[in-house]
Amino acid sequence: MKKTPYFLFLLSFLAACSSSKPAPDTPSAQATVAPSPFTAHIDAVRQQFAPDKRVVLFNVSSNGTVLTGETNNPAAKAALLERLRTAGVSFQDSIQVLPDAALNGKHLAVVTLSVANLRSEPKHPAELATQATMGTPLRVWKQKSGWYLVQTPDQYLAWVDGSGIQLMDQNAFTNWQQGEKLLYTHPYGFAYATPDPKGATVSDLVYGDMMVLKGQNKGFYEVSFPDGRTAFVSIPEVEKYSKWTASRQPTEQNLVETSKRLLGLPYLWGGTSFKGVDCSGFTKTVYFMNGLVLPRDASQQVHVGDLIDTQNGFQNLRPGDLLFFGSPARDGKPERVVHVGMWIGNNEFIHSAGRVRINSMDPTAPNHDASELKRFLRAKRVSPQATLIDLRTASLFQ
Repeated sequence: MKKTPYFLFLLSFLAACSSSKPAPDTPSAQATVAPSPFTAHIDAVRQQFAPDKRVVLFNVSSNGTVLTGETNNPAAKAALLERLRTAGVSFQDSIQVLPDAALNGKHLAVVTLSVANLRSEPKHPAELATQATMGTPLRVWKQKSGWYLVQTPDQYLAWVDGSGIQLMDQNAFTNWQQGEKLLYTHPYGFAYATPDPKGATVSDLVYGDMMVLKGQNKGFYEVSFPDGRTAFVSIPEVEKYSKWTASRQPTEQNLVETSKRLLGLPYLWGGTSFKGVDCSGFTKTVYFMNGLVLPRDASQQVHVGDLIDTQNGFQNLRPGDLLFFGSPARDGKPERVVHVGMWIGNNEFIHSAGRVRINSMDPTAPNHDASELKRFLRAKRVSPQATLIDLRTASLFQ
C-alpha cells in the first residue's frame, strides 16, 4: 500500500497499499553461498504451491540433511518429499504440517470485535496487515504468546490477538453458523446492554458486522456475539443476512453509489473497514458491500478480472472498473503495483489517498491527479465470477 519534502510525504500515502506488505518470494540476485542440494527442490515446490506467501505458508529450509519448518499445505510437503526421493537425495523429515496440535482441535475462530486488527507479526507494534469485522470466520493455524496465526476468507494470512476472536472446534463453529444472522448496515453505531440507546454499550459496530438474532424488544433486536455476549441493536440499523445477500446487485450504479458512502474516510494502512481504509481495502470494502469478495492487496487484485484497453485513453472504461498504479517492469526489475482506485465515470476515479477522495484523469479538471496519471499501469473489469467469493451464492456466514 508508498522531490520536494511535501511531494515525498504525499507519495507515502499514494504508494502505501501493498509495497511493503509480504510479497511473493523472489530469488536473491546476491547469493554468495553455495546452495545446498535441497535448495532447488524447495524453491521449485515453493513456486508451485506457495508463490504468494501472503496466502500460503511454506517456511521450509534444510539443516544438513534435516528438513525443518512448517506449512499449511500438506500437498506442498508431499510434493517436496517426492521430488527429493526421485532425485535420490537423502533427508530427514521434520516439517510440521499445520494446524498445530497444541490448538486441541480448535482450528476455527470467529471475530468478536467490531473490527479486529490482523498484524504481520504476533505483537501489537507490528505492521497492520488487514482487518476483519465481527462474525468473520477464520482458519486457525497456530498460536504464539496469546496471538494466533489465522487465515481470512480471502485467504490472507496474519496474526490476531486472542482477545479479538472466539476459538471454536468444528461443532461449536457449526452451531454458530446455523444461527440466523443479522448484518449491521450503518457505517458506524453501537450495540447496547438494554433496549435503550441512552444506556451502556456492549460494543461499537461497523458496516459488515455479523450477529445472531435472538429476539425483538421495543424497536431493537436482541443479538448474540460469537463469544456469547448478548446485546440490543436498533432494528433500522441491521438487516437479515439472507435478505441482504438476496438484494445485492453489483451494477455500475450501485458500485459508484456505494463508493461515495466512503468519501472522506481516513487512510489507514491495512484498513478494510469504516474505521479507515488503505487503497485496496477501499476497493475491497466497496465490492464487499455489493456482495463480492476481492483479494486483499492491490498487487493481488490486479490479477483478477478482464483487462480493459486503455492504450488510447480511458473511453473504454466503465464505472466499477479497477485502476492500478505503480511502476512498470524495466531494467530487469519487475513491475510493482502499489495503488488501486475505482473508475466512476466522467474521467474520474475514487480512491483512498490520505482520505477517500475523487480525482480526475483529465489534465484540465480542477481535481486532476497528475502523479497518478503518470504512474497508471492498467485497468481491469471484475465480474462476479472473477471474484474470490460471491456472497449471494456462498455460505460464508451461514
